[in-house]
Amino acid sequence: MPDSHNLREREEAHWRKTSRLMLINLGIWFFFGYVIHMFVVPLNTIQLPILGFPLGFYMAAQGSLIAFVVILFVFARQQDKIDREFGFAEDD
Repeated sequence: MPDSHNLREREEAHWRKTSRLMLINLGIWFFFGYVIHMFVVPLNTIQLPILGFPLGFYMAAQGSLIAFVVILFVFARQQDKIDREFGFAEDD
């Protein structure tokens, strides 16, 4: 019986960390998906030095997509660390 109690505690702690990670990543996603696009006009006054595009145009066309891909890879790495910490990792 104590072993199942320990498993339950690990599951709850794992879910707390996973939920926190998910909410943080959703907040970052919301920022790059919606908030940045609300400020496209003011961001267009900033020119990217190498590309010569306005920053607002770049963020709407490419920057947000790049941020989403980076978010996915970072989330996967962080979730794997959490899974390994609590002993729920998949075998490699």
